[in-house]
Amino acid sequence: MRETRRFIIEKQNISEEISEIIKERILEGELNPGDRIIETKIAKELNVSQTPVREAIRLLAGEDIVTIVPNRGPSVRLLEMEDVFEIYSLRAVYESLAIRLAVKNASEEDVENLSRFYDNMKVRLNDDSVSSLLQDSHFLHQSIIYLSKHKRLIHMYKTISFQILLVNRILGSQSTKQKEIDQHWELIDALIRRDPDHAESVMKSHIKRSYFEFAAISGELGAAFKEKEWF
Repeated sequence: MRETRRFIIEKQNISEEISEIIKERILEGELNPGDRIIETKIAKELNVSQTPVREAIRLLAGEDIVTIVPNRGPSVRLLEMEDVFEIYSLRAVYESLAIRLAVKNASEEDVENLSRFYDNMKVRLNDDSVSSLLQDSHFLHQSIIYLSKHKRLIHMYKTISFQILLVNRILGSQSTKQKEIDQHWELIDALIRRDPDHAESVMKSHIKRSYFEFAAISGELGAAFKEKEWF
């Protein structure tokens, strides 16, 4: 993969591409929250100077993915429960509006395509080579965002997309493929029904349930946030 990355780096904006590589390493568990990011090491691995690596880290700091501490350098930002609450509460707003608009704006073909994707998820349920369906679930949610056909909503969702994936990575250790299948049918069904009020309600409940599941695996710290005002 890294050989391919070196080739891509030569063709695109170097700093942005390096920031994507660092994000991938975080999602794959090669870098974990709290870990230091060694600029010289990354520059050597990617065969680039430290300048674009430093700029990439600045970009990640702007996205609240990296924390830069004076005299210590950059590290992967730790996620606190307040961060998780903010991510999920934003999702509740963005995705509830998205599915409401998707019910109105998505074509029959769009809904059929997403339904077929869900059917393929069910096939993968019994495939032992597939360890998780979290990426499939994320694709379903992302597809609903795009089916809203609301440009500003899509843009705003992209700004928290990585944080969502990072939370999913943590939640994924407790999630099963069966749970992903069981919990995501309701979203497909809501699109099929074409009732915007029902779809909005289903999505809000869906996101809230995921948040409570995250709080449950976070122990006492998460328990303090379970009763936090929801909407």
